Amino acid sequence: MSGRWARVMLSAYSYAGAAAYPLARPYVAWRASKGKEDSKRSRERYGIAGHARPDGPLIWVHAASVGETIAVASLIDRILGLGVSIVLTTGTVTSAKVAKDRFADRVIHQYVPLDLKPAVSRFLDHWRPDLAVIAESEIWPMTILELGARGVPQVLVNGRMSDRSFASWKKRSSLAEALFENLAHVVAQSEIDGERFRTLGARPVTVSGNLKVDTPPPPANEKALASLQRQIGERPTWAAVSTHDGEEKIAAEVHVALRRRHAGLLTIIVPRHPERAEALAAEMTAMGLAVARRSQDGRITADTDILLGDTIGEMGLYLRLTEIAFVGRSLTSEGGQNPLEPAMLDTAVLSGQNVQNFRESYQKLLGAGGAKLVRDRNMLAGAVNFLLSNETARHEMIAAGSATVEEMRGALARTLKALEPYVQPLVVKARLARSNGR
Repeated sequence: MSGRWARVMLSAYSYAGAAAYPLARPYVAWRASKGKEDSKRSRERYGIAGHARPDGPLIWVHAASVGETIAVASLIDRILGLGVSIVLTTGTVTSAKVAKDRFADRVIHQYVPLDLKPAVSRFLDHWRPDLAVIAESEIWPMTILELGARGVPQVLVNGRMSDRSFASWKKRSSLAEALFENLAHVVAQSEIDGERFRTLGARPVTVSGNLKVDTPPPPANEKALASLQRQIGERPTWAAVSTHDGEEKIAAEVHVALRRRHAGLLTIIVPRHPERAEALAAEMTAMGLAVARRSQDGRITADTDILLGDTIGEMGLYLRLTEIAFVGRSLTSEGGQNPLEPAMLDTAVLSGQNVQNFRESYQKLLGAGGAKLVRDRNMLAGAVNFLLSNETARHEMIAAGSATVEEMRGALARTLKALEPYVQPLVVKARLARSNGR
């Protein structure tokens, strides 16, 4: 595909999006009916602002979901400390809650506009950002093109390019180049990610490491933690966290296989999507297992087999209840989930082999002995059994994971350095505006 045809296709995408705009309302309404949209704030998805724009320079930070929001939280704190206003967009109800809990009114939160020209244009007309900072892998063609047309610098931070996305973009290399040439800077998570962005036409590209390493461990409510610890007592525990469809059943089957060897065994299962909890609880009950649901304040008794962590924002609580954590989306699904939070919270990390989206983190943890990959249910059961039975090996694995996380830190400082040429002029502008306003 030539560069000319790539631009023709992007223009066609723009017109198609404008034509499809009237159909967006039924789509958003359907998502709201499923709890995936905030019906009270659905206008924001069409670019209609829920707040006035503050005076002075403004940076638009976009983080798709919970993980990305947590990853850029410290970066946002540092920018706010420089005196520049921020409008933060996210795409999910859960990430909106995280943003509110984390920042309160220090940032303006909006739901990200649909990647359709009328919505994006309306959003940009109102907010008039001086800089756009995009987290991880959010490549929305209309948004990128509209920002480029307005001359707004766009910086991708904590940039990640999955195997599947890279293969897809390579087949459309001219289209990728026509988009990525609009990015002022890409700050990639790893050398592999950086090279992929360069191959697709992004310039300049630097490598920072993973911003998630520089975030504090997920917190836990001390009162709730103490209560659950009292209920569990001295029982052996292990956890399966961020699980996807099929992995919860595997974890339950591992529990059945191991409970005779480890008297009183409690298995903690934390599904990635808590809305599946009703069906999961029914499935486990049908297996003859006693399930306590966290969302229903289910008490853990001597007979409880499974603690089902069907709440949002309590990963720090669940991980503090065990020293062994299997990280999901890696056995029955592909891509993996972030293993760094479990490693930060002193757990031995287990995972399936499909961890492409977190390849570098797993490579470092595996190399140091802080993580182990398993092929299937039987291998997972063997690994959990070994770690439950061998305290020395378990603690060595925990120590290796913790040391690896410490060695990986520094991404925040490197990202701030890359952003400095774009942020510092806005800091000066903000100071002048405040000085003239006195």
